[in-house]
Amino acid sequence: MEPGRKASACIVLEAWVATARDNLGPRRKILMLTTLLVSGYILLCALLYVGQRQLLYFPQAMAEGDRANVITLEVPGAILGVSARRIETAEAIIYFGGNADDVSTALAPFSRAFPSHALYLMHYRGYGASNGRPTEALLHQDAAALYDYVADRHSRITVIGRSLGSGVAIRLVRQRAVDRLVLLTPYDSVTAVAARRFPFVPVGWLIKDRFASVLHAPHIDVPTLVLKSAQDAVIPHPHTDRLIEHFDQSLLAAHTIAATSHNTILESARTFELLQDFLAAQPATDQQ
Repeated sequence: MEPGRKASACIVLEAWVATARDNLGPRRKILMLTTLLVSGYILLCALLYVGQRQLLYFPQAMAEGDRANVITLEVPGAILGVSARRIETAEAIIYFGGNADDVSTALAPFSRAFPSHALYLMHYRGYGASNGRPTEALLHQDAAALYDYVADRHSRITVIGRSLGSGVAIRLVRQRAVDRLVLLTPYDSVTAVAARRFPFVPVGWLIKDRFASVLHAPHIDVPTLVLKSAQDAVIPHPHTDRLIEHFDQSLLAAHTIAATSHNTILESARTFELLQDFLAAQPATDQQ
């Protein structure tokens, strides 16, 4: 090749290399940014998967003054504390609280509202007077153990569940014979509530403790009372309404408690008025 043509060819080659180098820079930046975003998303999902139970369960210590009213039940892997008022009567209430409740504080108001009922308020594993760590499967197992203890002593049992405890209560009532069911600020499923809160995460693939109450509702065949708080920022009303739709409507009563939030529904006199009326009503089987 002639010297002039060689020089021209070199110039063209150098220009092509420079252009390629300039074009590769932005591509590398885009690739690096995409890699970082994908890696960050995977890391976020992994952290949520590993730490999800820390986002669901918030164990509370028990008020020292309430320990005198605690009985204990031995279950596989744990000793359960139960705040109880044991009296000789056919009527009993089993109560399951929220995910950040010290249920011992509810014993006094329930005692005032239901003086003729025996009361049993379960401390979840790791809460109050119970040891161990909570999971959905273990809470259901413990609820059944408490029911069996109560059923040996009382013939008419009402089960009440608030917030997280509504999922424990509804599954127990599907599996055991009870007189009535009460759900306070309940949800359709923890999976659905979590998906609303984390819409950018594949919650259905990651979640361990689903508490799918909506699957149990169609099988509930006892009178049921559902109470919603007027301003519930924890369980948005669509989740409660979806659950309500799946009950046998002939057995269901549902009310919204004015001027209450998710965590103050038990502070309302109206809540206890409705509870008292509901428990005082004669079941259809007794009226026949």
